[in-house]
Amino acid sequence: MDLLIKGSSELNKMFAALQRTASGLRRDFGEVENLQQSLRGARDFVAKAANRIEESILNDLLLVRPAAGLLTPNVSRDGDGRDEFVLALSGAPNFVRANPHFAISLALRSNDETKIALIYSPIDERLYYAERGAGAYAFSAFHSAKIRVSNLSNPADLTVAFNTASPRPGIMGNIRMTGCPALDLAWVAAGRLDAYVSDPLDYAEIAAGELILAEAGGTLEMGADLIATNGRVEL
Repeated sequence: MDLLIKGSSELNKMFAALQRTASGLRRDFGEVENLQQSLRGARDFVAKAANRIEESILNDLLLVRPAAGLLTPNVSRDGDGRDEFVLALSGAPNFVRANPHFAISLALRSNDETKIALIYSPIDERLYYAERGAGAYAFSAFHSAKIRVSNLSNPADLTVAFNTASPRPGIMGNIRMTGCPALDLAWVAAGRLDAYVSDPLDYAEIAAGELILAEAGGTLEMGADLIATNGRVEL
């Protein structure tokens, strides 16, 4: 197998599966743009598209680890008890409104530890990925570059994304609400954001981002809120 990106053969097989699924999503996105006069119709269409993602990518992933289980926000399938693929369409509400800011989040966990993580934005074809102990990378237009979190700590300089009912009072700097948790985590890892604060999320949506952020030097804490930072920000 020819390697598409820097990393293991398993990582590349998972990326190839994402690319095949993403080509269908791009076609679906064109259809959603034509359904904006009927929001209900768009929601139904995107729900079916999300189901197709699970079905299409599962066939490819089982070639990578045939005995692996599967965890998505809607499906939990037992495997061998050791390996598990964790999959989610992050930013589905954006997809419904023909907003291109959404992504597929995919992680491979072995013995309760995430080993490989990918977050792929189908519309701009940008990938964020990591393997445990090997650093975090961004890939676009056939070029991989290592990514690191920002080094900002001055509150006035920060750009912080939120996914909460009410953003925390007293936060200074620039505030963002993008609607795609997986990409928000990837953007903290890449230094595009300095922090991300969210209400609790389904683990399937953050499994990949957690490893990518850690490999890029950031931190993620899950308590009453999910808080991801560059390790220098105090929220």
